[in-house]
Amino acid sequence: ETAGPFPGDGSNGLNVLTESGVVRSDITSSFGGASGVAKGVPLSIDLTVLDVAAGGAPLEGAAVYIWHCDREGRYSLYSDGVLDENYLRGLQRSDGSGKLAFTSIFPGAYPGRWPHVHFEVYPSVEEATSAGPKMVTSQIALPEDVCQLVYATAGYEQSIQNLAQTSLASDNVFGDGYSTQLATATGSVDEGITVTLNVGV
Repeated sequence: ETAGPFPGDGSNGLNVLTESGVVRSDITSSFGGASGVAKGVPLSIDLTVLDVAAGGAPLEGAAVYIWHCDREGRYSLYSDGVLDENYLRGLQRSDGSGKLAFTSIFPGAYPGRWPHVHFEVYPSVEEATSAGPKMVTSQIALPEDVCQLVYATAGYEQSIQNLAQTSLASDNVFGDGYSTQLATATGSVDEGITVTLNVGV
């Protein structure tokens, strides 16, 4: 899939992957010289990286870089108001079970796109932080029922209208098929949402 216009991976100017502190599980706050904190409904993103060539066995040591917009639909490093922030971006290494997790906030819905989380998979943290080759570039589609629950809370008002104006079928990324990109979600607005997805590489 497309990495989108705001990857921050060096392919579109800015490269957050070379910055000290990018390897982290909690991506709600900025790091380095920035201090902003993204507000919103708590979100856990739990991924399992699987080796397709090995029959779907867990892949240890892969590095996953994720990024997504904030509650207002803005991307750190790129959008007005958050140009000096780098929150909602981070890199994690898969463990022996192929698993890794991020703590974040539920992203808003901005005009023209279904709510989503971007990610790239690299062979290792070293490859990711030194402009090495990517194994996979893709996006996680967030389930509609959970989006509706979250967007009914304070701060997400604009997302309600934006969600109503698009669909998974009409989205320019997910419209050609999203069965392997649609996350499973559990939890609640009060206690936080957890989304899970298996990622084949």
